[in-house]
Amino acid sequence: MTTELHKGPLEPASTVAAPATRLSWRQEREIRRRRRVWFEEILGWILVPVIVVGSYWLVETVLNALGTSVDAIIEGLGAITSNL
Repeated sequence: MTTELHKGPLEPASTVAAPATRLSWRQEREIRRRRRVWFEEILGWILVPVIVVGSYWLVETVLNALGTSVDAIIEGLGAITSNL
C-alpha cells in the first residue's frame, strides 16, 4: 500500500462561492411568517404592560377629577351589599 504525499505549497481553497439557490415562495413565506410572529410576540410583551398601566392611570385620573377614588367606590359597594 502506498500513499502519495503532496510536495510543494498547498493550493488555496477556491474563493468563488457557489451560486446561492433561490428559496421557493413557500420558504420565503415561512421565513416572513416566522419573523412576523417574533415581532408580534415582542411587541405584545412591550405593549400589554403599557396598556394595563396606562388604563390604571386613566381610571385614577378620571376618578380624581370626579372627586372620588377606587377605595371610596369599593366602600360604597360594600355598604350597598351589606344592606341587601
